[in-house]
Amino acid sequence: MAHGLFADTIYALSSGAMPSGVGVIRMSGPHVRQAVREIAGIVPSDRLATLRPFSDPDGHIIDRGIVLFFQGPRSFTGEDCAELHLHGGRAVVAAMLTALGKMQGLRQAEAGEFTRRSFLLGKVDLTGAEALADLIAAETESQRRLALENADGRQKALYDGWARRLLHARAMIEAELDFADEGDVPGSVAAQIWSDVGKLVGELHAHIDGYHASEIIRDGFRVVLLGRPNVGKSSLLNALARRDVAIVTDIAGTTRDLIEVTLDLGGHKVVVTDTAGIRSTDDPIERIGVDRARQAADRADLVLVLDDTEPGVGPTETFWTGPALRVGTKADMLSNTASDQDFWVSAIRGDGIGDLLVEIETRAKRATNITGEAIPSRVRHVELLRAAGRHIERALASDDVDLELRAEELRLSASALERITGQSNVEDLLGVIFSQFCVGK
Repeated sequence: MAHGLFADTIYALSSGAMPSGVGVIRMSGPHVRQAVREIAGIVPSDRLATLRPFSDPDGHIIDRGIVLFFQGPRSFTGEDCAELHLHGGRAVVAAMLTALGKMQGLRQAEAGEFTRRSFLLGKVDLTGAEALADLIAAETESQRRLALENADGRQKALYDGWARRLLHARAMIEAELDFADEGDVPGSVAAQIWSDVGKLVGELHAHIDGYHASEIIRDGFRVVLLGRPNVGKSSLLNALARRDVAIVTDIAGTTRDLIEVTLDLGGHKVVVTDTAGIRSTDDPIERIGVDRARQAADRADLVLVLDDTEPGVGPTETFWTGPALRVGTKADMLSNTASDQDFWVSAIRGDGIGDLLVEIETRAKRATNITGEAIPSRVRHVELLRAAGRHIERALASDDVDLELRAEELRLSASALERITGQSNVEDLLGVIFSQFCVGK
């Protein structure tokens, strides 16, 4: 799309909440030069930081700060852009925003509008825009790395490559259809491309399988504490979190609902969930808690089954038969902790807590080990990838169908891939995607 698509100029505070050491106000649009000249007295050379006094339209000094001008299309949005770096006091920033609001052709930006303009002017694709949103929202090192790698265009390069292979396949099929009577177009041309299409659908499914790792990076590696009442689940949760998250009493059944705490273990987001004690009960509220505990365990990436029974004493727990780590609790109160459990811990003394955290971190790292490969980062990516795969599979399974119809399935598959990066028919998605950004981005 051409530079100068938008008639109005947008502005917003881009540096976060006030007060702060520095406040950065960003502008983008056709009136940026005029606004900068009015505020700073000059338009500085492209990309040259310049110290200037800032004035409002009535000539009153607002502040003294740095002005930067970015001439389009070599800017974030592709339009003329500018940044005003001023002192980050509330009154200073408010005065500058008021001054800009009085200027002809300028208005406050909406959430995500700078990035939306960048997309519409071809500076970034949809996967890159979503990655920028993830980068801003990143809370852990693994989230930051995944967002940064996707912002660098790994996903776009992969999907564009698949789309080109589908385009080549369609071209060869159509060549056979159009020139089947020509001597220099062998009849086996179309047959030769189906092998590559079959490989492509295999690559696509392997790529979809990587979404779970992305989901864990974004939403957290889910660890659920499971056990009978008063076994020490809430005490362990507090010990892992190093603060009082859950209420701990000697009364059985204190925890009725799910209680979650988020940890950062080695740069990985880990969500630990305390649950109601598993037992038979006539209390309808406690029964709901028990049901929720089992459901949480079914969704977990790791279940810790807790038991405070001394080895060789008492019955073995049978309420959970799935994969789990068995954790013996209240080690400070037992005389024998030599066997039976994967870990023995004491929430009071801290015994074994460090080793348990290391094991959880190791498992979280293993679950998110993507080894530099591109993986889907959104549910919408997975849905469109699955649609693309279905169209390819229909084309491959239709030996008795006309080549024109099989080629159409390949076209529909490529179209689904293009929707991921925003190359076709995505207008209905834009409002949803860019509304998730903060104002000023």
